[in-house]
Amino acid sequence: MDKKHAKLLLVVVAKAPVPGEVKTRLVPQFTYEEAAGLYRRFLQDRMMTMKALKGVDLAIAYTPADGRNMFVPFSRNGIGLFAQKGNDLGERLNNIFLDKLSCGYDAVSIIDSDTPDLPPWIIQESFKRLLSSQFDVVLGPCQDGGYYLIGMCKAHPDLFDDIPWSTETVLSNTLERAKRLGVKTDLLPWWNDLDTFEDLVVYYNQYKILRPEGQWAGEQTFLFLSHLNRIDRSNIF
Repeated sequence: MDKKHAKLLLVVVAKAPVPGEVKTRLVPQFTYEEAAGLYRRFLQDRMMTMKALKGVDLAIAYTPADGRNMFVPFSRNGIGLFAQKGNDLGERLNNIFLDKLSCGYDAVSIIDSDTPDLPPWIIQESFKRLLSSQFDVVLGPCQDGGYYLIGMCKAHPDLFDDIPWSTETVLSNTLERAKRLGVKTDLLPWWNDLDTFEDLVVYYNQYKILRPEGQWAGEQTFLFLSHLNRIDRSNIF
């Protein structure tokens, strides 16, 4: 493969930021409206990270199917839009790989929208490792047992069958399945996705102490949290 001219695609999987439909685990510490507002900041931060990537096509795979209009503002920056297809997360991820790799992409990485401070270099690293031909699948592990990124050069549908999605064994089960199938995997740096109120407190305190200069990945999320007194006053340690 000509790595210099490889055709690469990054796909962000995202939900329409509708109150009561996103980040509901934050309730009752958050209202449904606040949880949706926070998720919009997640998306803003993710878009900033995406725009910093070089030589990579960009797309958002959204759900539900009628939620396209909520993502149109993001597509003005050359970011493609398409609806997710499938009955569960495994089917939706697999269908993205099948569809996009069949369109001529040499490597596709799919990333979540719950790690707003993930730096661009980690995404670039996923493509670097895939193009090295040493690995079939690259995964970005989360502390909660899932993964924030999965990348492939060739679709591997069996990796997504009968995985207990939204549990702490998603990553371990995926790695075990890959080993049985003879699929070579590699792990990117661990990163924490923001699912719970406790996650947000840790995130806020981290950047309150040491905030990067200039524009940075995760900034919009931090600014949103900084206006919530219940975050600033929380002590979970």
